[in-house]
Amino acid sequence: MTARVDEQLVDVPGGLRICAVDEGPAGAPAVLLVAGLAQQLHSWPAPFVEGLLARGLRVVRLDNRDSGRSSRVAAPPPAIWRQLLARPRPDAYRLIDMAADAVAVLDHLGIEQVHLVGMSMGGMIAQEVAARHPDRCLSLVSVISTTGAPRVGQAAWSTKRRLVAPPARTAEKFVAAHLDMTAHLAGTGHPLDEEVERAYAALAWRRSGGTPKAAAAATARQIQAIQASGDRTAGLARVLAPTLVVHGDRDLIVHPSGGQATARAIGGARHVTVPGMGHHLAPTLLDRLVELVADHVQEAHPHHHPDTRKP
Repeated sequence: MTARVDEQLVDVPGGLRICAVDEGPAGAPAVLLVAGLAQQLHSWPAPFVEGLLARGLRVVRLDNRDSGRSSRVAAPPPAIWRQLLARPRPDAYRLIDMAADAVAVLDHLGIEQVHLVGMSMGGMIAQEVAARHPDRCLSLVSVISTTGAPRVGQAAWSTKRRLVAPPARTAEKFVAAHLDMTAHLAGTGHPLDEEVERAYAALAWRRSGGTPKAAAAATARQIQAIQASGDRTAGLARVLAPTLVVHGDRDLIVHPSGGQATARAIGGARHVTVPGMGHHLAPTLLDRLVELVADHVQEAHPHHHPDTRKP
């Protein structure tokens, strides 16, 4: 069967629509990639997606609510003081709501069970799906993520200052701000590809409508969702699926202690620390990440015989 690469809008509970892309054979093991804070479905680098497809997997990506082409939530964003003090508004949505969006996309696509891969905030969402819908989760890979416990996984102050900076008002400034943040987060051993990052940011600007005030409000609501969800450590004990936790040792937005805490919270989890890796899927990391994810899926799905032919 040919790959399905067109974006589609999926109606989910609450009157929202989630944008998703579904690629690969319908009968293959499905992998759901859940992106991080303010990121869009194309934040997963093309070589990473292509590597999973080349291993014979079906790959689904989505824009979380308040990102990309998915719906913006009709609620005011939290004030900066609320973000800094972690005092969410009473009308905040939570990570469990974003997890419900992901499950609704799986329902729409007819996928009963899935291998979950989430990075950063997406890792938190994937954790929630695995904990609350164990019958849907075949395996979990949590990348550069954390548990919500207040003493682990905290951002450096140099990162927090960047997160509350005024939003860029033009495409050029948006691209420049993205390059600045990505360079800050990329780590020491795995540099970014500036051309790739420029292309990502330019597309992200176009897909989000080029409305800086609305985009900043959406990101603030996503930050609030993390804060409103609190410490999820106890709930992670309900994760039954085989779990792989991947984290770098140079992460300035989710301290490596967040990955360590995630691995401790999930019974039997395997923890891999990548030297020099920050909070970025740099080009030099992608082959290793494909190997880690695909091998983890294969171990959890032993009757699948991957097609390793190059596309």
